[in-house]
Amino acid sequence: MPHDITALARPVRLLLFDVDGVLTNGTILIHADGRESKQFDIRDGTGIVLAERAGLRVGLLSARHSAATAERASQLRIPIVRQGAIDKLETYRDIIASESVHDDQVAYMGDDVLDLPVLARVGLSAAPADAMPDVLPRVAWVSGQRGGHGAVREMIELVLKAQGRWEELLAQWTEAPSRV
Repeated sequence: MPHDITALARPVRLLLFDVDGVLTNGTILIHADGRESKQFDIRDGTGIVLAERAGLRVGLLSARHSAATAERASQLRIPIVRQGAIDKLETYRDIIASESVHDDQVAYMGDDVLDLPVLARVGLSAAPADAMPDVLPRVAWVSGQRGGHGAVREMIELVLKAQGRWEELLAQWTEAPSRV
């Protein structure tokens, strides 16, 4: 059954994202000294900044602990960062309680079976184009972009447009500056 994505996106106040496979392409580079690195898409980061500027709360919900994730979250000033969430549903419940939001006010993008319990609860469930095959039919919306390649940005724009906030944000960069 097709979903009315605009109707699902309108009440969203909190955007939550899995990290590996959503904000990244899922590749984790392990260096000889044990450090790891990941690649993040700058457009996704810009989207997160725009969402926060529009008054939406943003958070990360990851099953893994990663210094690279913590650093990226710090750079983007993401206020909600939960790593090592083996039981994502329990952690999700803690997040929505602390943020005083209801399921229908949350959008979550995940890409793998560990995300399914949260995807089943939120108002707007989403996945990148390259999510695992068992995830894709279980979400309301699938991005045209792969994880780590603009899927997050696409979802953020979808929500902001549904809420009528996108044009106002866009105008900040497109209106001609006043001349004296």
